[in-house]
Amino acid sequence: MSRGVLVTGASRGIGRAIAQAFAEQGDRVAVHYSSRHAEAEETLKSLAGDGHVLIGGDVSIAAEAQAIVDTAVAALETVHVLVNNAAINLPHPLPSTDYEEWQRVWRQTVDVNLLGTANVSYCAARHMIERGVPGRIVNVGSRGASRGEPDHPAYGATKAAVHALGQSLALSLAPHNIAVASVAPGFVATERVADRVTDAVRAQSPFGRVGEPSEIAAAVRYLASPEAIWSSGSVLDVNGASYIH
Repeated sequence: MSRGVLVTGASRGIGRAIAQAFAEQGDRVAVHYSSRHAEAEETLKSLAGDGHVLIGGDVSIAAEAQAIVDTAVAALETVHVLVNNAAINLPHPLPSTDYEEWQRVWRQTVDVNLLGTANVSYCAARHMIERGVPGRIVNVGSRGASRGEPDHPAYGATKAAVHALGQSLALSLAPHNIAVASVAPGFVATERVADRVTDAVRAQSPFGRVGEPSEIAAAVRYLASPEAIWSSGSVLDVNGASYIH
């Protein structure tokens, strides 16, 4: 059965690969973007099949988060799967960041990574509950939630909160037949971190490389599958054994 899938932050990188993975199995995908309209159009054009839609909006604004879900529901008829991938990752190492910039980055990161995820999840879950949809919510977290992010502490902290949010929602939504889980990638070969992928970074994994977006997408697609309902509440490490805990 073709499902309606909303992927936030799908204009490029991991989000694009996730959208492509669901489209390849026949699902209809709502490709969300915030500011990268041209790249989101490229994602949309790359998707197999038809019935896909492009949706713009800022997840950090509560009203827009709701509008994103409402638009996806209207375009796809229903949303069976939500993938929370939209996130920002701004450098702000404490020793070299002034207090004003420190506050700005923290506020922006919390608004997008945590509150955006929470609000989109709320709106999508309420839709699933009201329509009796056996839904799936998959959050894209991070290895940094456990390993630490010295130059990007707000990113690490908000991703840890996203993992915890997913586990809380897994408990809350199970009676409604909605499963919630997260993936925790390590370094992935995307445009966003291309300048940070060095030989030392590759050496963090015993495989001697960083991950590919398609490998993260495969894990997300599994957690969103009917077979993965018993993985609800889990945080799946997808980091090539670069961090084991």
